[in-house]
This record gives sequence, structure tokens and C-alpha cells, in this order.
Amino acid sequence: MKKYFFALSLLVSHISFSQDKAFAKQLVDTLTSPYFWGRGYTNDGMNKAAQFIGDQFRLYGLQPVLGSSFSQSFSYPVNIFPGKMQVRINGKELVPGKDFIVSPDSRGVRASGNLQAQDSTHFIDAENRIIVSLHDKLTWSVAGKQADYTMIQVDRKALAETPSKLSVNIENKLLPRFKAANICGWVKGTQTPDSVIVISAHYDHLGGMGKDTYFPGANDNASGTSLLLGLAKYYAANPQPYTIAFISFAGEEAGLLGSKYFTENPLFPLKNIRFVVNLDLEGTGDEGITVVNATEFATEFKQLNEVNDEGKFVYKINARGKAANSDHYWFTEKGVPAFFLYTLGGIKAYHDIFDKAETLPLNEYEDLFKLITGFNEKLMK
Repeated sequence: MKKYFFALSLLVSHISFSQDKAFAKQLVDTLTSPYFWGRGYTNDGMNKAAQFIGDQFRLYGLQPVLGSSFSQSFSYPVNIFPGKMQVRINGKELVPGKDFIVSPDSRGVRASGNLQAQDSTHFIDAENRIIVSLHDKLTWSVAGKQADYTMIQVDRKALAETPSKLSVNIENKLLPRFKAANICGWVKGTQTPDSVIVISAHYDHLGGMGKDTYFPGANDNASGTSLLLGLAKYYAANPQPYTIAFISFAGEEAGLLGSKYFTENPLFPLKNIRFVVNLDLEGTGDEGITVVNATEFATEFKQLNEVNDEGKFVYKINARGKAANSDHYWFTEKGVPAFFLYTLGGIKAYHDIFDKAETLPLNEYEDLFKLITGFNEKLMK
């Protein structure tokens, strides 16, 4: 298996044009494969993804930001579900991910009991401290603690009648110090190396829920990671006047933890950063893109629009204000100017098992690539 992915790594690194959609598709297919198991907390998924990205940096010719390693290690608590994930309601066996998810802070439990209706969507087995709730869409996340109850969220379409009886066998494990790493490399500037443009994207996703179900995370955020890697390959072959740094963050889904750690323990002075371009949810775009912090940094937002007006790259650029919704946030909290760019339209899969590579259009990858490189040119003038 290791030899297979090393060969795949070489294949990806030698696709001719990093701005081509084919390059991005190969990367998204790879990062969403079962080998990486949702780039999360079971089956060593996040660590495997970190190693893959570091290998790509090395193959492209990037330099580590500090020392000889691309990794900036840190740790945090996380509640995981590595084993049993069985739920039966009214005698029907439910499918993990498709029919139900467990709340990420749920405790493990093995029990059978009766459900009492609290309202039209919530049902409780008080004796076993289990709550069943009905939903139109199942959306999973990550938790850093364990509750003293178990919450099971069920797709209402999976049940033909009101929940009344259940049998469950769910295993969890609270890890107090899960080890993760930000992957950091750069291409030193040819004229003003102490001025830095940062391109960032988180590579982590939700991982797996039980032994048989994982969340691929194609749009969130294999898409942003593929764009970051494409830009890394391009800039490694085309050094710029300013240093271009590439930071692939871990722990974003657990609460922007990787970027928080980096900004509190920077590998180079934050004051040297001219701008941060954060990439998250870059797999669609037929309805344009949105830029978080557009109202905070009006001059740079005007420059971004000028590049788009000249090149006719994306359909529309929407302005949004400050928001703590991705890894740009902790930079701006430290006084570093940053944008978070995300695409609009297309698939609606989000934090579920349906965010797959085969349904991700990547229709604006090439235009986003050109928009970002054009914007960086303006930043360096």
C-alpha cells in the first residue's frame, strides 16, 4: 500500500500543468480515497494525508519553512468512533452515515430500550440516556469532549413510523492528546524574501464513524488542498519577488485549531505577511465566489475585482464581512490581512458521506488559479 501511494504521489507531481482541472481531479480522487479515510481521526487518516502533502511539497521543490521538516506538530482532544456503530429502530437496521449519524460528542453505549416522544422530532430512552432526533439532512462534525449521553440523529426518510423501540451498540474513545501537524513550505522570494504571501487550506476532514463509514470531504476540503498544491507546484517552478508560503492546516474541522496554533506559534514573523489567501470549498463556482473579509480590506478587494474584470475568470465575486468560518480568522485577529475565498453553486453535499470526488465538478479550478496568481501579482507591486 505504501509503495502504491508513493507511486501515485510521483504521478501527481509530474502532471504537466498544475493549473489544469485534470491535476486537481487527480488530487481530489486521491485525497478522498478510502486509504485516507476522511483525513481524520481513525485509520491514521489525518497523518497519512499530512505525509502525502509533505511529499508533494518536497517533490515540487518547496523548502520547509523551518528546519528540515514541513511539519509543525501540535495536539488537541477529540472524541472518536473507531469500532461498533449499530443502530436498530423499530426493528429496522439503520445504515451509518446514510440513515443516521451520532452526535460527535456522544458517549459509547450498548443497550436496548423504549423511546418516549418529547415532541415531533425528539424521542428519549431515559434509562439508557439516549436521544433520537429526526432530521431532513444529516450533518456531522468533530467534538473535543465526551457528553454523558448519546445523541442519534436519524434521517426522517429512513423510518416509516414513529420511533418507539431501539437497540444500539456504539463504541467511542476520547483521545486527550490527538497528534496532528500543519504542513508548511515556501518558495523564497527573489527580490524581497522577507515579504510573504501566504496561501492556506485545511487538509483535514471528519474522518470515519465506525469501521465501515467515512466522510470523503471532496469539496471540504480536498478541493482547496488541490488548489493549494497546484499553486505550490506553479510557484516552485516560477519564483516570485515575494516569498510565497503554503500552509496546509490540520484541525480546522475541530474548531480552526491548526491555524490558531500557527498564529500563536508562528514559524516566521506575522508582521512579514503581506496577505493571506485562504482556500476552502473550491469545488464548484457556477454561481461565482464569495470573499470573506472583503469589507475589511477594501483596497485588496478592489484589486481582486480588477483582476477578475480583466480576465473574466469567475461569474461574480460577492463581498462578505468578517467571519470566523475558516482558517483566515486567526490571522486577522492578529492584525494580518486575509481573505477567505469559497465557491458557490453546484452540489449541496456538506459534512456528509455524499461529498464525493465523482460528484464534484471542479468547474472553476482553472479560473480560480488564474484569479489568485493575478491577484498575487498586484499584491507584489
